[in-house]
Amino acid sequence: MTFRPTTKSRRTVLGTAAVLALLAANAPAATGFAERAWHDYTVNQESYKARYGHWDTVDVPGRFRINAIHAALLHTGKVLLIAGSGNDERNFRAGTFQSVLWDPSDDTFKEIPTPKDMFCAGHAQLTDGKLLVAGGTARYEKLTGDVRRAGGAMLVKNEDPDRSRVFPAGTVFQGSTGLRYRSQFPVLLPRAKKTPTEGGATVTASQARVYVESVTEGEGGIANTADQYRIQGLRGKDSQVFYGLAARLGLDKKDFQGLREAYEFDPVAERYVPVDPMAEARWYPTLVTLQDGRVLAVSGLDDMGEIIPGRNELFNPVTRRWSRAPDRYFPTYPALFLTGTGTLFYSGSNAGYGPADKGRTPGLWDVAHNTFAPVPGLADPQLTETSASVLLPPAQERRVMLLGGGGVGESAQSTRRTAVVDLRAVRPRYAPGPDLPQGTRYLNAVLTPDDRVFTTGGSGDYRGKHASDILRAQFYDPHTRTFTAAADPTVGRDYHSEALLLPDGRIAVFGSNPLFADKDDTRPGSFEQRIEVYTPPYLYRDHHPSLRSEPLNVRRGALVALPGASSRGVAAVRLMRPSAVTHATDVEQRSIALAFAVRGGVPTVRVPEDPALVPGGWYMLFLVDRTGTPSRSVWVHVR
Repeated sequence: MTFRPTTKSRRTVLGTAAVLALLAANAPAATGFAERAWHDYTVNQESYKARYGHWDTVDVPGRFRINAIHAALLHTGKVLLIAGSGNDERNFRAGTFQSVLWDPSDDTFKEIPTPKDMFCAGHAQLTDGKLLVAGGTARYEKLTGDVRRAGGAMLVKNEDPDRSRVFPAGTVFQGSTGLRYRSQFPVLLPRAKKTPTEGGATVTASQARVYVESVTEGEGGIANTADQYRIQGLRGKDSQVFYGLAARLGLDKKDFQGLREAYEFDPVAERYVPVDPMAEARWYPTLVTLQDGRVLAVSGLDDMGEIIPGRNELFNPVTRRWSRAPDRYFPTYPALFLTGTGTLFYSGSNAGYGPADKGRTPGLWDVAHNTFAPVPGLADPQLTETSASVLLPPAQERRVMLLGGGGVGESAQSTRRTAVVDLRAVRPRYAPGPDLPQGTRYLNAVLTPDDRVFTTGGSGDYRGKHASDILRAQFYDPHTRTFTAAADPTVGRDYHSEALLLPDGRIAVFGSNPLFADKDDTRPGSFEQRIEVYTPPYLYRDHHPSLRSEPLNVRRGALVALPGASSRGVAAVRLMRPSAVTHATDVEQRSIALAFAVRGGVPTVRVPEDPALVPGGWYMLFLVDRTGTPSRSVWVHVR
């Protein structure tokens, strides 16, 4: 039986060559239309779909069209799309923060109240099926010339060993010259440290940083020299033991600032639940699940708009609290893959902020001992920003692939380079893979149940400049080390786009945030709010493995019966972790090979025991036949 997509919109097709020929004969202008019509006719033929697959655009009601910055598949089968303010400062100023749930099984939507600006947060799948979302945006960037009030970092001191104190947002600090600055966030000052000595005791002041802005606009608020600042409203001893220190406070460029807040999204209750905030504010962080179920948060811009110099932290989903993790510096949104007990592989992929000569080297990070072993061999090592990385299927082979990428910052450079590293080697080293069809940044790469990697979209230039979006898709086969063409998407995708595998084997693509709308870069671009769904060729085949079951609860190492499954023709079974993706970074997705056998007439599988291979959580289980055709998945909760 032929698989039929559930998306609501369909292209109309001109089905006869006679009409096309007539249009082409009338005028040159009609020729372009005729070519488009012929293309639509071709891509809707069953033979074409069976070879290349097919794209459909989802009919999204207007009220649910958002600037999707983040996308995560939940164990309910629904997709959580998070915009926050959606890279729109007007939304930020208005406090308009958005999230939407999409059910791809029937194309229904639901708006989710969003408590904070989760724009450019980090996220990870938790063992119990909730999604951890941490960080986001506390302030938008201001370019030089747009900054109206001088500002910067204020170091606030407490010399009192007997009292801690919180100074709220809006606290005013006044310098010796009369210049006044107002704090933009609350600041907590612990008690000073009192150390007994032979002659009495010494007191070491505690300190905390807070971002401040001048009370007055313009150049009159600039402080060019270091100064000590008293806190308005304090009297007597308090005015002496609590004070601020700052160097230059100017009108120079101000970067985005991060949030400390963190939330769990509950897929069953369909709401955000606050948890303990992080110690560090983070904007553009990576969250990665470890083998024991804790989540490591790394990198990001802090509440000063400065890249965090390696201060990392761990979230415990049992206590819902954060603790200090080993220090290690990475650029923002680093691609970190769990590849062994206590070991993460940094592929070199990242998404932007940080100096070009720091933290860009790929390598294996032993988190427990905080050691880092560089992995050499990567061609175009200066072009890893906005590249894609995946843990190739099956995950047991411990191979990671890096695809495309561009230069640091607003560079126009991009590369066709792909590379693969085998982390089982004694001395792992990147080896060249087949080139992409052209230099590509912001490429989306999605694992499929037939052990391939589907790649789509991206652009040749920074944020699609000069109309450089790439309307092309392809499959990579890790075993033959080759790309094969897929049907071309119809919607361009660059910065702020995402793609993920759905439970029925289709692939959904969201977002895109081009700078400009024309080749000459004269008209501003608009955020792409359409959802496009790709149906791979394997879903147009007549026969599919049968897998019918309620969600399963299993333990690692256990033998699991699949009473609703057909064993006939099954060649492989894959356990696939659902995606949580943003900024070309998806460190959650992985595909694990399961041993398959028939015992007493009942198909069974065994889940590997290694928690570094199979972190706890929800997975999609697919049966795959000898032609590479998958079943629809069953949700499996691994503990």
